[in-house]
Amino acid sequence: MKIRMERDVMAEAVAWAARSLPSRPSVPILAGLLIRADAGGVTMSSFDYETSAQVSVQAQVIDEGEALVSGRLLAEIARSLPNRPVDLTSDSTRAELVCGSARFTLQMLPVADYPTLPDMPQSTGQVGSEEFSLAVNQVVVAAGRDELLPVFTGVRLEIDGETLSLLATDRYRMALKELPWRPAENNAAGAALVPARVLSEAARSMAAGETVTLALSNTDTSEGLIGLEGEGPGGVRQLTTRLLSGEFPRVRHLMDIKATVVVRCKTEDIVASVKRVALVAERNTPLRMLIQDDQIALEAATGDQAQASEAVAAEVENVAGGELALTAAGFNPHYLSDALAAVDAPYVHFSFTAAGKPCLVQGLAEIDGDPISDYKHVIMLMRLPN
Repeated sequence: MKIRMERDVMAEAVAWAARSLPSRPSVPILAGLLIRADAGGVTMSSFDYETSAQVSVQAQVIDEGEALVSGRLLAEIARSLPNRPVDLTSDSTRAELVCGSARFTLQMLPVADYPTLPDMPQSTGQVGSEEFSLAVNQVVVAAGRDELLPVFTGVRLEIDGETLSLLATDRYRMALKELPWRPAENNAAGAALVPARVLSEAARSMAAGETVTLALSNTDTSEGLIGLEGEGPGGVRQLTTRLLSGEFPRVRHLMDIKATVVVRCKTEDIVASVKRVALVAERNTPLRMLIQDDQIALEAATGDQAQASEAVAAEVENVAGGELALTAAGFNPHYLSDALAAVDAPYVHFSFTAAGKPCLVQGLAEIDGDPISDYKHVIMLMRLPN
């Protein structure tokens, strides 16, 4: 194999493909990055039996062929190269990379031992890349991080005709985003539980083009697979991953909150206030929101060592009438910050029912407008000490 490509194109492609390499591969061959060159260009691939990544880039192919080299080492080398064209050649035992006066020789791994990458499933539909990226970012903040509870580390994709829904929860918060998309078939329906980490990487790295293609297969079994395809800097990217097994909890009904108290305020004001007050919040203790007639006050403390409080102008509506049904609520400050960052609207709308009950957070385009209904974020409130 002998190819020539621009340094930035190579560095970007290698870095993206190598990002999916396992940090501790079960077998040494999985640490390799596969490079294939043919008349159509160059393809770089990685696979760990769960997730595959493949990027196709334009290059000058002098001799067709393939090479398998250490992916992480190649990524480090590519990132350090001078801004000159890169020549990569290989034979049966080693690969040589030349860029300007820099020259590297890499040991080849046996291509015959490398596993076959799974085929992309048939396209299920397409969604705008910017809209998809925003939706994923809004939802993955609520996904769990505990690998011992894998069902909570995923994002549930639900397909209902021309609506694509993304749903995630870690048991203490939930996020739901609904967006339009173009299904490949009329009356399309289905659901899949996708690892949040993989979905986040795909949404972030496939935003250069207009659309992202989603492809689902065997969504009713633990052997299900999802494929995502879109454009990134320098070329087309494909990613596949196995779906998570297990039954996702039924949490949609928790989004239907009948508010007794509603609070509306400017998003940037409360974001800044939460960030300041949370500086003195003790671990596993709530940030208190004191609700008054025309403002909210945020309070936090670390025992007797430090305390903080700040008032934020707000519009407060007592839906039940009479005296306020709720005058104080306790939030995990990190969960509240994540929710406010995900709202992506100039104003924020809080729907409260009672102390210790879930709180619904939504965005507002205008302070006196209706909540934006396509994104809902629910936070389980913490109990406040008497």
